Amino acid sequence: MKSPTRSLHILFLSDNFPPETNAPATRLHEHAREWVAMGHRVTVITGAPNFPEGKVYPGYKNAWYQRETVDGIHVVRVKTFIAANRGFLGRITDYLSFMVSGGIGACLQERPDVVVATSPQFFSAIAGWAASLWHRRSFVFELRDLWPDSIQAVGAMRPSLALRGLEQLELFLYRRAARVVSVTRSFRDNLRRRGINPEKVAVVRNGVDLTRYIPQVRDERLAEELGVRGKFVVGYLGTHGMAHALHRVVEAAEALCHRDDIHFLFVGAGAARDSLVASAKQRGLSNISFHPSVPKERMPAIWSLCDLGLVHLKREELFTTVIPSKIFECFGMGVPVLFAGPVGEGSQIVAECDAGVLTPAEDSLALARSVEDLANNPVEVARLARNARAAAPRFDRRLGAQRMAEILARAANAVSPDEESREKRSCTESERRVA
Repeated sequence: MKSPTRSLHILFLSDNFPPETNAPATRLHEHAREWVAMGHRVTVITGAPNFPEGKVYPGYKNAWYQRETVDGIHVVRVKTFIAANRGFLGRITDYLSFMVSGGIGACLQERPDVVVATSPQFFSAIAGWAASLWHRRSFVFELRDLWPDSIQAVGAMRPSLALRGLEQLELFLYRRAARVVSVTRSFRDNLRRRGINPEKVAVVRNGVDLTRYIPQVRDERLAEELGVRGKFVVGYLGTHGMAHALHRVVEAAEALCHRDDIHFLFVGAGAARDSLVASAKQRGLSNISFHPSVPKERMPAIWSLCDLGLVHLKREELFTTVIPSKIFECFGMGVPVLFAGPVGEGSQIVAECDAGVLTPAEDSLALARSVEDLANNPVEVARLARNARAAAPRFDRRLGAQRMAEILARAANAVSPDEESREKRSCTESERRVA
């Protein structure tokens, strides 16, 4: 597929954007930065940064309409109901408020060439679809999570008439989108099984910014500050959410309390954090510590302390379809992945790259055994680290940004999925004839 031949004005709606550091914010920022470098104009509609604690970051305010420029990206922040990333009612109200204010903010912008909106929650996609109608432009849905399935998977909502209604709304948005950009192949396959035209669903996996995430010498001053100097460190860096079953990690730490050379380092925030801290304290554990979220610029230094990067997920069928972005950060930093979750697309990447170890989901004893085995085998850890770094270029964020820019150009130019499919087949046949 050829690169876009003209400059686009891309209007993108997202609940999250830096200085927030979660995966949706990071993906959008790094993609948009690349699009600007390619000559495109990017306008992002978002809210005041507050994820995950529900507190507006210093230097910002929850105002009706604010503008700023970030790395050449035009950012418009609108007022929303702000809630911490815990509690169903508060979060739904937050999502709905962004749907309204974000949709209005998007309609107020200069007419774009294409309108994009991202999940996990798809109320922002409703706003994006409405803005695309207002501007009479194509709508592209970036699918980061199978929402509302994920709500049910983490136990936040039981099967009900309301859930079925949300599922119908989800399907409506997929059908109305000119393109759906999925972050995993499993999501694409799910949509195909549910009757969505597979020709309009493209996969652009998450990746890593290889200008930021590169191997570096352990920051010994930071290690001293965080109490892990001289330790074999298992790092969990990211959201402490309901999907991650992190209480099993606390149990694994308890099983290893006889090893004072092994430490579990948690950095981040989320709905489960307070209960994790309380559990570790109740058990009297000194081999596990919890630290608040840090700015994205400090993340590589934190990763430099880690001998293993922990990816942990609940034992749910839905989580066989996800690919946690921490995997790619580990690859960039040259840190082996300890993947504790259902066998699926994420574990397959780790196994294919021979860049880590897999353990069953929610099995604290198996997790503890894997950690101890690796702590006892520095040669194997070093081998896995080399493999992780060697795999990183395959997931360079710039490649994903280029691929997605091509998809957006197709949507903006009203190239139908069927036409694109015919062109792909024609190119493939031409390549075969040349070969």
